[in-house]
Amino acid sequence: MADPVIVAARRTPIGTRGRALAALRVEELAAPVIRAALEDAGLEDAAGRAPAVADVILGNCMGPGGNPARVSALAAGLGASVPGATIDRQCGSGLAAIIDAATAIRAGDSRPRVAGGVESASTAPLRSVNGIAYDRAAFAPAGWPDPDMTRAAEDLARHDGIPRLRQDAHAARSHARARAALIAGRFTGEIVPLAGMTADDAIGGAERLLNRMPALFPGGTLTAGTSTRIGDGAAAVVVVPGSETDGLPGLAVRAHAIVGCDPALPGVGAAPAVLAALELAGLRVQDVAAFEIVEAFAAQSLAVLDRLGIADDDSRVCADGGALALGHPWGASGAVSVVRLFSRLVRAGAPAGTIGVAAASVGGGLGVAAVLEVVR
Repeated sequence: MADPVIVAARRTPIGTRGRALAALRVEELAAPVIRAALEDAGLEDAAGRAPAVADVILGNCMGPGGNPARVSALAAGLGASVPGATIDRQCGSGLAAIIDAATAIRAGDSRPRVAGGVESASTAPLRSVNGIAYDRAAFAPAGWPDPDMTRAAEDLARHDGIPRLRQDAHAARSHARARAALIAGRFTGEIVPLAGMTADDAIGGAERLLNRMPALFPGGTLTAGTSTRIGDGAAAVVVVPGSETDGLPGLAVRAHAIVGCDPALPGVGAAPAVLAALELAGLRVQDVAAFEIVEAFAAQSLAVLDRLGIADDDSRVCADGGALALGHPWGASGAVSVVRLFSRLVRAGAPAGTIGVAAASVGGGLGVAAVLEVVR
């Protein structure tokens, strides 16, 4: 069977936690992008009725439970017969959901699937045990390192010797690229306006203050400016068999990999995942035209690039800015990376055969990556 193909990809603007999207529940974020992606794929009829998709698979990390993917499918009007599955691989959840959808199609089910991710950090419930609230669930069991992601990024910067000036420069570059893309309208085709928002609200927010921000840890190098802003948002793609694209251009899912790494340094996970996925595809880093690697922290992003042998300012990597500028809606960010590749390659007219890679490092020591190829 031909590789599964992503034929439509849309997302909401990313709203910083507590701002414009703060009142919207996860299904209110996800349903509009699901409908928009289905419409782009030609899978809604003139009356707006949804097709018989096989499943809706969404990543989500901190939501209310109750299977947000199923709730979102119903909210999008797909009907009671369409199931839903919610995936939690933390920051890689949205990309893992797309991989799961592609794997099901490759296994022989020819029905289209919707996949992506959604996170409403603003409405995430308070969690508690015996009445005592806690910030997050453990990423590792007792006896294993279990740093929160900010601490882990600081530790990684120290471990790899990544200085503050290099981190500041990386964050500034992400904002500058995002601002240029915003002005040029390169986000317009992918964004579904929501709650009065038409663009990501974090772009440029920290740029002018980077060199004056205090370190987050005594003697450390991380700052608020070199850490992404936690956000609210959703992203969705439509995946179909390669034989059922009806002439639509798209991104074929050539290969993918999900790996584990040291939970003490979880920020590096994207690197071995990318290398494993490329090996499965029979490709090398130099064969890739576009990378979208989730930028949770500048230090973490730089550590991944170093392990891949990619220069800090390589124009292939997050060419329109990454999560440092756009924001980071945990469970959706991996899917946002795929939407960004769709815009950079398919919407921008890249020729058939052009290769893109989406990847994320994950709390607890995981990496998720997918190799995608333009088909026309």
